[in-house]
Amino acid sequence: MRFHLSYPAFSRALAVFCVFVSVFFSPTNARQSPQKPSEKAKAKDSASGEPQNPAQFELLETKYRFETNGDSRKEVHARVHINSELGVRQFARLNFDYNRSFQSIDIPLVHITHPTGGTADILPSAITDNPNPAVVNAPAYQDVRVKSVRILGLEPGDNLEYRVITITAHHPLAPDFWLDHSFDRTGVVSHEIFELDLPASPFEGGGTTDTYPPTPDDPAGVVPPASERLSPKPRPHSGIIYVSSNTPETAKETTQEGETTRLHYLWKTTPPDTSMRKTSPDTIETIDSDVVVTTFWSWESLAGKFSALCYSWPPADPPSIQEARKTLLASLAGESQPEEVIYDFVSRKIRTIDIPLGAAGFRGRSPSETLSSGYGTVAEKVGLFIALLGSGRSSCGLVPNPATWRMLQLYRPSLFGQPLVYIGSRSRKLYLDPGLEVAPFGLLRADLRGKDLLIPRNPADLIGKPIQGPRDFYSWQVIPRDLTFPANQKVNVDATLAADGSLAARVHYTLRGDNELLLRVAFHQSPKDKWKELAQLLSLSDGFRGQVTSVKASDPYATREPFTVDYEISQPKFVDWSKKPVRMPALLPQLGLPDPPAKPAPGSATAPIELGTPLQVDTQMTLLLPTGTDVAAPTGTSVQRDYATFASQYSIRGLTITASRHINFLLRQVPADRAADYNAFLRAVLNDQAQDFTLDRETATGPATAPPPTPKP
Repeated sequence: MRFHLSYPAFSRALAVFCVFVSVFFSPTNARQSPQKPSEKAKAKDSASGEPQNPAQFELLETKYRFETNGDSRKEVHARVHINSELGVRQFARLNFDYNRSFQSIDIPLVHITHPTGGTADILPSAITDNPNPAVVNAPAYQDVRVKSVRILGLEPGDNLEYRVITITAHHPLAPDFWLDHSFDRTGVVSHEIFELDLPASPFEGGGTTDTYPPTPDDPAGVVPPASERLSPKPRPHSGIIYVSSNTPETAKETTQEGETTRLHYLWKTTPPDTSMRKTSPDTIETIDSDVVVTTFWSWESLAGKFSALCYSWPPADPPSIQEARKTLLASLAGESQPEEVIYDFVSRKIRTIDIPLGAAGFRGRSPSETLSSGYGTVAEKVGLFIALLGSGRSSCGLVPNPATWRMLQLYRPSLFGQPLVYIGSRSRKLYLDPGLEVAPFGLLRADLRGKDLLIPRNPADLIGKPIQGPRDFYSWQVIPRDLTFPANQKVNVDATLAADGSLAARVHYTLRGDNELLLRVAFHQSPKDKWKELAQLLSLSDGFRGQVTSVKASDPYATREPFTVDYEISQPKFVDWSKKPVRMPALLPQLGLPDPPAKPAPGSATAPIELGTPLQVDTQMTLLLPTGTDVAAPTGTSVQRDYATFASQYSIRGLTITASRHINFLLRQVPADRAADYNAFLRAVLNDQAQDFTLDRETATGPATAPPPTPKP
């Protein structure tokens, strides 16, 4: 049971379960009953003998038009061939997210063509417009909606054609606008057309580039090394149109509409196309999209827009915030800090509305509105925390989304998705996520740690102060990779093996750290009547077989104490006494260790071995055997390294056998040049886990072997 970058079974299984919970227990899951594929489709699939995509886009055509005031029009036209029953289920319902306060969606065409030549149009009555399920109980966010089309009568072999038009007007970040687009490389799209229609004026100072960052000779500015944490400095208000050299436009022209000059770009692709291979992420020019359009010209301009997401302007400290602060600080006791008390209140008492930043237009309500309503988006909860703690004592930060994130990027809001609270002082730095309702104070998700953090400056902090330069409006921090407290987990197994070979066991988990957070979130998000399924998955991930009969967990909100889980599991016919002898492994979770490094490609350097966050794992087992059982225990192991230690013990006392394994990961990495040493450590641990207890006993019907016949006198 180990969380590290190679994702052992425990963490991988929990991640799968979290997806299971979100899909099958979420109100957003609306699927039609499966339909039987037609005999013609079956015959076609079997005759081809080649794997098919469940559905194939024969045409995907996307057109964007932007105006100088930030308004836009997006039109998508698609023709899809349904290949299988899975494709039928995938397209049984088309969902389109939008925000009614600044967007509208029209679906003028949904048309089905059957292989026989018959056609069917989807009636307007099949189109519904409802609040996003995440905001159903949040009256302030009823504008965050989903327009859905229910596709009835779809079968394998059919062709589905639809057209969707999205109009955006008076976006909260207007007149700025941006766009990201990447072409399909999976083969799901047979023919893709992409068109851009842009006003030329926002890009006159920046222009078009197919490489990034700009060269020193580029008048748009010089990009310093990323290590200096400085931003590129294009001329103010000059946007950029980025076109990857791997996906050059098919055509480009400049036209006049009255007194307005416009730029037209066209791409026509037919994947798979070798010219569309992604640039290696190791190259400095890598951008996470093939086409990027943005009118944001610096981190300063972007941070200025983001400041309204978390900070009140003009500065205000309304009576409701003052009274709540007074009440919370009056509850301070023992060694509690104001930050911890306020964090507990905001994270637990204010319900999280889990919608993307862009769904609300990168804007939020005031802290007093969030407080009075009892709910808020993650950004609003960050803003409420900042207001309750008091001006100047904490800041808002935003974590970049892309896995290939680099400081050298094109400035646009879509890069960011996770707001955090940042508290910085000479003595300590804290990074908090009040949106995750059950996270212990100071514990961030593992995928956020080690990331860059953009911190827009609170405008109130600039009042009366001289402005030295753009960096007065924002700063960058790097979130530490390590936890703020030691991570550990303990697993105790108390089991009984019956004379009929059945096993009954009680398993107890105590956790602090990343796995604690995974389990807290999983138990918090799943209803109690589904906890058995969660415990069953947990038992399987740790190598236990059998049926979970009962489960209980500590309160996920009790974050000041380790999280605990107890479940009981039974397994009939765990051993077969007729086999001589019976070999049984220790009933302990398998310790997940990273695999040894693969042999590098010629000319490539061997990567270090990632052990993940330092963690101590203690596992213990006590097993009571039936009367008349003989047992032999394996030999314990002890291995000491500076990066990890491992020790195991096995013993027998009467009919009780015990086993324990302890592993302590001390460092995050093992250097590449010590791969042979790590392989030896890994083999020692795996060999120990492969050892068995040897059991032998008389069967219920008599001794294991019949005695020889007594000779006659």
